[in-house]
Amino acid sequence: MRCRRVIVTHYGGPDELRVVEEECPEPKDGEVRLRVLAAGVSLPDVMMREGIHPETPRLPFTPGWDLVGMVDRLGGGISGIEPGQIFAALPISGAYTEFICLSQRELVPVPAGLDAAEAVSLVLNYVTAYQMLHRSARVKPGQSVLIHGAAGGVGTALLQLGGLAGLKMYGTCSPRGASAVSDLGGIPIDYQHKDFVKEVLRLTGEGVDAVFDGIGGANIWRSRKALRPGGRVIAFGLTASLSGGRLASGRSGGRHRFREIRVFGLYIAGGWLLPGRKRVVPYSIQWLKRLKPELFRQDLTALFDLLQQKKIKPLIAERFPLDEARRAQELLGKGGVTGKIVLVPEHGIAIEGHQV
Repeated sequence: MRCRRVIVTHYGGPDELRVVEEECPEPKDGEVRLRVLAAGVSLPDVMMREGIHPETPRLPFTPGWDLVGMVDRLGGGISGIEPGQIFAALPISGAYTEFICLSQRELVPVPAGLDAAEAVSLVLNYVTAYQMLHRSARVKPGQSVLIHGAAGGVGTALLQLGGLAGLKMYGTCSPRGASAVSDLGGIPIDYQHKDFVKEVLRLTGEGVDAVFDGIGGANIWRSRKALRPGGRVIAFGLTASLSGGRLASGRSGGRHRFREIRVFGLYIAGGWLLPGRKRVVPYSIQWLKRLKPELFRQDLTALFDLLQQKKIKPLIAERFPLDEARRAQELLGKGGVTGKIVLVPEHGIAIEGHQV
């Protein structure tokens, strides 16, 4: 049987994404083959395509951090799993495909009846938000937080989960995203026309308890200025290295996984060394998952429960067929996307007990 997947053969722009057709992979011992129902499109995918994310694979590679899929075939030594079951996974790369083989230990069961696009939104975006709130910032009801990119995939997850945690929330966004931020309980701050530091200090008096910063670079230092004494910047991204979905430096074409991390480290160290008790705390979903895989499974399972109970509702910006992965990344790179962009390899096909 033949299947399609997206590959990157050169580091660079969206034009480097290609769809190829080949023989479907066969599961090895201990592996399960999934038919992908939904794969997330995220800024880390874009950064890997440009060659600057710390997790960037060697060429050629298939992008895609997160997926939801149906079990299609079992490798040897698999027990407790049957064809037709639905699972979620965070492979970090490889999700832009029709079929993928993964180790059984990577799979987290998806409850029946969930929309696959909404379910895949939880795997990267909501786990990131949940763990930053409760494991990194350790928020308490009544505290205040600032969320950068509040209308985006992780931002809207932070707003929904922050609302459940009883937080006072402020969110930087473009004018186009202001209504979404307001609808989710946040106070929007137009970063294009206002200084977010001055605005936060004006609104709060002394600053917020935590800032969630996926931008990186010099923005981390400005985020620190928006903290009250004893507050924390949770730094989880490096999107300042991008401009319009391309490298801000204009120097693409290579694999430079640690170029931005060095600067990132300087800001983290400075937060601990300078006075004011305002710390910069790094967060990485992949490293926490590697060090404590049971926490990833536990947190994703808790989020599936919240989705089943309709206590959270992921915002889906758009669903694209696999063949339009390039257009999906172009849209994400332009900015201003509200919620999550999702690839649906078999667009519009309903699975019994699940929606696609």
